[in-house]
Amino acid sequence: MEIKVGMADMNVCSSPDSIITLGLGSCVGVILYDPVSKHSGMVHVMLPDSTVISNNSNVAKFADTGIEELLKRVIALGADRDKLIAKIAGGAQMFSLGGAKSAIKVGERNVEAVKKKLQELGIRLVAEDTGGNCGRTVTFFPETGDYLIKTIGKEPVTI
Repeated sequence: MEIKVGMADMNVCSSPDSIITLGLGSCVGVILYDPVSKHSGMVHVMLPDSTVISNNSNVAKFADTGIEELLKRVIALGADRDKLIAKIAGGAQMFSLGGAKSAIKVGERNVEAVKKKLQELGIRLVAEDTGGNCGRTVTFFPETGDYLIKTIGKEPVTI
């Protein structure tokens, strides 16, 4: 079964199921995965930091709160905290903005925030497909540990 993760959403799955999210632009699809138990989860992170937004009740929307909640859910599913690894994709610069607005760089900031949170939690990042200026659709397969990235106009990539 293919488990879907929407924008600013998260879910968990175990082999033989897979987990997918569509339309990663500046957003980052973060996978936490236990390669022994084959338990995994994905969060579709939209923004880097929950503390700068007043209405931040959706923990999945932010890198800082989303990854922490995903960690709890993957462990509750049966993953071993000490065996967890991470894979990430997304973080594109989708729009070319002139002047001072180009400093926004949400995709780049999302990737930085995700990496920082993974490091804080002691989860090793083993693969990434980030940056660029194209959206991605990603599917993770816990059975093999493959993270399939499809980008319009490019050959699919597995990390």
